Amino acid sequence: MINRSLIRIKTVQILYSYLLTRNDFKLAAAPDPADSSHDRQFAYSVYLDLIILLLKLSSMPLGPQSGIRLPEDAGLKKNRIGKALRDDVSIIELIGSRRNRLNLFDVCLEDVFNSILQSSVYKDYRRKRKLEMANDAEFWSVVFSTIIRKHKGIERVLRRDEKFSHSGFDAGVNMLVETLSSFDDTHVSYIHAKTALNKSLSMAYDLYHSLLILPVLLTRLQAQRLDNAKNKYLPTHEDLNPNLRFVDNLFVKAIEDCSELEDYISENPDSDPSNWRDSDLMLNGILDAITASDLYKEYMETAGGDFGADAHFWREIMRNIVIPSDQLAECLEGKSVYWNDDLDIMSTFALKTIRRSYATPEGEDSSDLPESYGKIVLLPKFMNEDDEIFGMKLFEYVVENREVYRSYIDRFVRSNEWDSERLAFMDVVIMLTAIAEICKFPSIPALVSINEYLEIANDYSTAKSGKFINGMLVSIVNMLNDECQINKPL
Repeated sequence: MINRSLIRIKTVQILYSYLLTRNDFKLAAAPDPADSSHDRQFAYSVYLDLIILLLKLSSMPLGPQSGIRLPEDAGLKKNRIGKALRDDVSIIELIGSRRNRLNLFDVCLEDVFNSILQSSVYKDYRRKRKLEMANDAEFWSVVFSTIIRKHKGIERVLRRDEKFSHSGFDAGVNMLVETLSSFDDTHVSYIHAKTALNKSLSMAYDLYHSLLILPVLLTRLQAQRLDNAKNKYLPTHEDLNPNLRFVDNLFVKAIEDCSELEDYISENPDSDPSNWRDSDLMLNGILDAITASDLYKEYMETAGGDFGADAHFWREIMRNIVIPSDQLAECLEGKSVYWNDDLDIMSTFALKTIRRSYATPEGEDSSDLPESYGKIVLLPKFMNEDDEIFGMKLFEYVVENREVYRSYIDRFVRSNEWDSERLAFMDVVIMLTAIAEICKFPSIPALVSINEYLEIANDYSTAKSGKFINGMLVSIVNMLNDECQINKPL
């Protein structure tokens, strides 16, 4: 079973990779004034002015200096590129540096707006039933490549610049189109990150099945060793008459008879350890450690026929030899970058599954065996539907609200005279995720969330991160409670 602790870890891992490389728009680089031509400098100036124009056409407020307000239009209102531009920190900085040009195109803005509404590209856009971000970016790319490029009012305004040239104007438009096209790449990376989160959760569930099938593979390997010993040159009496206690283990036979486990392994080949690279080396190394152990020697001296004793033996072998083994760790690392991190939690559930196969209810006579005795009952992937969607919702909330949540962090960083730019990025991601959970999941107590993310910080960030993050989150939770944004008193 994949619990919320593991889901939180995986969400933080995927968010770290995604946010570290995320860049909503690839902005054109500013030209070097000393090395660039007048055309190049003019083109870049046009490029920046056109970004502001797009924001105004999208009815995005740019502050008190934004003079004219365009009429509302349902078609353009649902276009999300304007909002995405306005939410990009780099765009905000650019706009801030050009406040003297915010009203540059106001003289022709309404005419440009009406030209767009009357165009065929706009009518085609409105006819689309399901619009993706790629459609929104494509719409504005066509608008600027055709309508804006040819609009006389836009050209008259730009001609006031002494560096004006048609080639510079065209180059500025092309730069904007390239920036708009780059957004689709970011959207694709967002989809890839969500896919990676789902895949990593599925692979954790694969690992759970892998651990349960390992006793079968190790038993088969031992049976093969015994058979080879019988057929070697001059076998001993012991070779010809081996102790079959280990290979006749009733718990292992129950695993082999578990059709649900067999079907899962068949449908998910990555969960079959025999398919892993260097699996033979791993299985032989682990089996050597088992047969050399006191657990094995004591077990081999007992009588067979007791399922509980057989299952308990394998639970102890898994807990003390298999799961901590270096051979397993090396194989897991080669198979998935996440599996060694998943091992602690998924091995707990594998051991729980083994325990359930022979445990009797507390306080009841062991002779009154439950129906589950002697059977392998697999745990579900998620405990409930809420857990199934928890990770994806958490991921989405962080991405959608990261600027707001980051402002909470920066507020308390500044109040303590720390440099927000020098925060460990993993600390930032952990706090963003914790804040998202605290704000968006009202049924989870704030203290539970804080403690969960402190554990993640202790395992994945710096030595001092836990104390720092604890203080930050407590301060943020108190602030949110004081402002009535949440109702989660500590």
